[in-house]
Amino acid sequence: MSTTGTGIRVAAVGDIEEGEALKVPAETTGHTDAIAVFHEGGAYYALDDTCTHGQASLSEGWIEDGEVECPLHSARFCLKSGEPQCMPATLAQRTHRVEVREDEVWLHPGEEADA
Repeated sequence: MSTTGTGIRVAAVGDIEEGEALKVPAETTGHTDAIAVFHEGGAYYALDDTCTHGQASLSEGWIEDGEVECPLHSARFCLKSGEPQCMPATLAQRTHRVEVREDEVWLHPGEEADA
């Protein structure tokens, strides 16, 4: 991973398999939480990694149909907006902008994704 004034390079295209996630530590991002970068439907998304309902890592959850399911209590979040899709979660996940630049995946911590 490398950082520049225009984000953090977290992977090359193809490094994060379809339906998988990469957990980027808070120490790397300078953010208050680790950030999970998801690859789903040919696109990349990023959410705060810690579920808003419990202390579980969303990067370890199940990714399907544009959502990630928390591995602890099965709350689901929209990968685009971070909005909870079912109980027990009621608070949205924070989103972060991700871009693909020259076959590399760049994360922009603290910059909200376009929903």
